[in-house]
This record gives sequence, structure tokens and C-alpha cells, in this order.
Amino acid sequence: MKIVVNGTPQEVTEARLSDALSQLGFSGPALATALNGEFVAAAARADTLLQDHDRLEVLAPMQGG
Repeated sequence: MKIVVNGTPQEVTEARLSDALSQLGFSGPALATALNGEFVAAAARADTLLQDHDRLEVLAPMQGG
């Protein structure tokens, strides 16, 4: 299905948000996610289903200084 991730169109095969994040290369416990403008808690990602044309925002902490 086609979704928009951080403003960039992406193709994913996984319907569950948690699985799609892994497919897209996002990992680790320190992620913040919003689906169509609504915050999705880490505990709810496995139960959250994606649909065609959803907009996903993923924020991860950056290292460096």
C-alpha cells in the first residue's frame, strides 16, 4: 500500500504500524509516531492498522553534538 512517511511517499506491505516501522527501517524504543495527525503510543502500534494514503510522521532522537 502507498503511505506518506515524513512527507515522502513510500510503499509498504505490512498493515500493522509496528511491522511497517520495522519494514521502513525504524527501530528502537525511542520513537514517536503520529498517524494522520494523531499521536500513536508505542503500546498501540501493534494494534494500529494502516490504510492506503495514510500520513505517518516518525520522530527519532538524533545523536551527536
